[in-house]
Amino acid sequence: MSMRSTLRLAALLSWPGFYAPQAMAEIALGWPVACQVGETCEIQHYVDHGGGAAAKDYRCGTVTYKGHNGTDIRLLTMADERKGVNVLAAAPGKVLRARDGMADVSVAVIGHDAIKDRDCGNALVIAHADGFETQYCHMAQGTLMVKPGDVVAAGQPIGHVGLSGDTEFPHLHITVRRDGKVIDPFAYGETEGACSGGVSLWSPAIQRTLAYKAGTVLNAGLASRAVTMSDIENGLGPEVLTPDSPAVLAYVQAITLRQGDVQRIVLIGPNGPLLDHSEPPLPSNKDQVYMGVGRKRPALGWPPGRYAATYTVARDGKVFIEKTFAAQIGP
Repeated sequence: MSMRSTLRLAALLSWPGFYAPQAMAEIALGWPVACQVGETCEIQHYVDHGGGAAAKDYRCGTVTYKGHNGTDIRLLTMADERKGVNVLAAAPGKVLRARDGMADVSVAVIGHDAIKDRDCGNALVIAHADGFETQYCHMAQGTLMVKPGDVVAAGQPIGHVGLSGDTEFPHLHITVRRDGKVIDPFAYGETEGACSGGVSLWSPAIQRTLAYKAGTVLNAGLASRAVTMSDIENGLGPEVLTPDSPAVLAYVQAITLRQGDVQRIVLIGPNGPLLDHSEPPLPSNKDQVYMGVGRKRPALGWPPGRYAATYTVARDGKVFIEKTFAAQIGP
C-alpha cells in the first residue's frame, strides 16, 4: 500500500488532474453510504471531466461543476441526516488521516471564511492496495469511528453522513485517487474528451443501481396545503387527504436540471383532470428546483377516489424525467 502520510488533509482538495492508466486497476469499490440510490439517496454530482473548458461529467452532461473532483451522494432530507446514516469504507485499507470537530452547519449560514482551507469538513483518507486512496468529506461532527493507523474492512462503518465543510445539503463527497491523481470511479481510463468509455470501479454487484441520470426527482408528494422547501427538508411525510382538505397540492423537489428544461405537472382526480401546468424553460442550470401547484377545495368538498399527479421534465423536446405519485381520498 502507498502511505503518503506527510500530505496535509487540506492539500487533498486541490485539483491534480486525471490519472490515465495503461492497464486496468485491480480494485472494486463498494458503495460508500448505507443507502440505496433511487430510494434513500441520489447522486448529486459526478467528477468534472471538462479540463480547461466548461464543466462536464463522464457522459458529457451537466451533473457536475467546474473543478469538482469527486462523487456527491446526497440524502433525501435533513431529517434523514439527523437519524444517522453510515459512511462505509469503499475497500479494505488503512486510515491515513482524519479530521473531526467541525459543526454540521450549511456554508450558506456560516459563510466560506469560517471553513477556509477546511472545505472537506470532517473527513477521512484511507489508503488501499496498488496506490489507490479514497477520501470521505462532510461527515457529521463527532461520528468518526476510526482513527489514523486503523485497518478497515470493505463496508465497515467509519462515520455518518453530515453537513460539515463546504456544503449546503447533507451528503458524502468521495474522491478516488491513484498515485495522488484524481480518477473517476464511473469511467476509469476514459479517453479525454470522450462521452463514454473507461471502466467502472464500482463493484459489479451494485453497478446496475448506478445508472447515469441527467436529472432526477428527490422528493414528491400530494399535500393539503402549501409546502415549502423547509417542510421537505424536515421530513414532510405522506399526508392524509380528506374531503374537507383545504387544497390538493402536488409538490416536487428535483435536482441537476439544465438550462432550457421544461417542467410540467398534470393533476387528475377521480372525475377527470384538475390542472395541467408547465413552468417556463429554466434560465440556467439548477442543482435544485422546487415546483408546487394545486387547487383549492371545491364548494362541495373533494369527491372520494384516487388523486394522481405526474411530473415530467422535457429536454430538447423529449421527456427524460417522469414520476407519478398519488393519494386516496375516502374509501
